[in-house]
Amino acid sequence: SMADVEQAAGTDHWASIIRRAKKLDAEAFDVVVDAYGGRLAGFFRRLTGNGDEADDLVQEVFVRVVRTIGDYQEDGRFEAWLFRIAGNLARDRLRQRRARPGHESLDALRDRGAACEADGRMFPVDRSPARGIEHDETMDRLQAALLELTEPERVVILLRHYGQLSFSEIAEYMETPIGTALARSHRGLEKLRSLMESNQ
Repeated sequence: SMADVEQAAGTDHWASIIRRAKKLDAEAFDVVVDAYGGRLAGFFRRLTGNGDEADDLVQEVFVRVVRTIGDYQEDGRFEAWLFRIAGNLARDRLRQRRARPGHESLDALRDRGAACEADGRMFPVDRSPARGIEHDETMDRLQAALLELTEPERVVILLRHYGQLSFSEIAEYMETPIGTALARSHRGLEKLRSLMESNQ
């Protein structure tokens, strides 16, 4: 089909961009940042409930990409590689936060999740007035509900949604059996659904 032809052409084009990025070509990096910056920002905002922290984490992902892209083996799975870096970074950040009691706790973040949402930066959305308010309210509820999940449940769901990683990739990344990754996703989505329904 035409879509397959376009996809193949797109894949070749993307492969050449990645090859250039591996040689630290600045223009190629701009393309990578444009392609993934928005999705990474969404991933981190949903994970942390904090717009500023999300923006810092996106910057840090790209710093790590520049440092480590030489090690990336071109296998058509750049996205999975990139989101693994994002996931590692998120895990480090959440660990640091637990290790520093003076730092904002996840409970405080939970309370702030809805507050951050109000500045409209939680999620890049189409801001047409008709959809705006209703959409923001749904996003508030989604953010609050996500922060009620356990961290592993939240990470699995977000890696699936933003990273579009397969369950086997998520399992490998989280160092768990695939059954555990599937169970966390299933449990997390069930919880999300009931939290969203009860918050209506």
